[in-house]
Amino acid sequence: MKEDVKLNAIRTRIDEIDLQLQQLINERAEAAQEVARIKLNEDPQTEFYRPEREAEVLRRVKERNQGPLSEEEVARLFREIMSACLALEQPMDVAFLGPDGTYTQEAVLKHFGHSVRTTSMGSIPDTFREVEAGACHYGVVPVENSTEGVITHTLDTFLNSPLHICGEVSLPINHQLLSGETAIQPIKVIYSHAQSLAQCRGWLDQHLPHVERVAVGSNAEAAKLAAEIPAAGAIASEAAGQIYQLNLLASNIEDEPGNTTRFLVIGKQDAPVSGDDKTSIMFSIHNEAGGLHTMLTPFAEHDISMTRIESRPSRRGRWDYVFFIDVEGHRSDANLAKALLEIGQSATQFKVLGSYPKAVI
Repeated sequence: MKEDVKLNAIRTRIDEIDLQLQQLINERAEAAQEVARIKLNEDPQTEFYRPEREAEVLRRVKERNQGPLSEEEVARLFREIMSACLALEQPMDVAFLGPDGTYTQEAVLKHFGHSVRTTSMGSIPDTFREVEAGACHYGVVPVENSTEGVITHTLDTFLNSPLHICGEVSLPINHQLLSGETAIQPIKVIYSHAQSLAQCRGWLDQHLPHVERVAVGSNAEAAKLAAEIPAAGAIASEAAGQIYQLNLLASNIEDEPGNTTRFLVIGKQDAPVSGDDKTSIMFSIHNEAGGLHTMLTPFAEHDISMTRIESRPSRRGRWDYVFFIDVEGHRSDANLAKALLEIGQSATQFKVLGSYPKAVI
């Protein structure tokens, strides 16, 4: 009897807290609407989405968190509140590499929250073009995987695109074996993206060694095929399984448990300083001894930490390459600005792809 009294008291307290939370969330939404009115009065073409502002808010949320919820869980909750409030200011349209159910769509929702409108595109270049044309405010494209390396189509598309990188998303990738069948034994063919097949090679060799493996354009496409074809399976996300009403036959079948894919948010504007930023550049150089060393020297001289370097054929001539580099800091930081100026003066082709907040959640 005493336990029932305690439980009722706790439940009453929870109801009171829920009421306070609801009132405060609506107050926040009203404040967001007021921000929108002020912005529109100053500039009818104003940008409502502020990547640096959102990154700052989420960092503070994580820094002041004292539990029992984890920093990531609290940040995720605030991400959704911010997404709903931003939708009151301006509904956001975000293009992504589709179809529905891809990991890229998951990255969109992780970064922007579930109050955005997502538009599925058939390819990475199509995603760029949708944003360039103004049909969507932003796009999200994959750029590298921790086990399989760089996504070459994304880097190649940046060569001729005017868009900027204004954010990044890191998404842990957990692959599931999905099928319309209710058991593994009847499966005769497995569909998935080539990278996913490679990331699950060990598991497949052990559990389905004689089953045919067919690479398709995306994991979501694989899930769609598995829903249509008898005795077929797909390696895809749990979300794709829900969309195409497939059975989950095995979870987390990737060979490397730390498998993570990095995505880039692309848009027309450059992000201002957030306080914890990254800058991406591309350049090409004369094909001569010590050329790359000369280009990278300004980073060392100005104490700039380089986090990634990739090279791609420039398609302008035989053995001519373009280098893609990520560094710590914002392009407006004094030391980085000096380094970029020096590199730009020495390069045969040079472009700052964007400065943007590091992934927060």
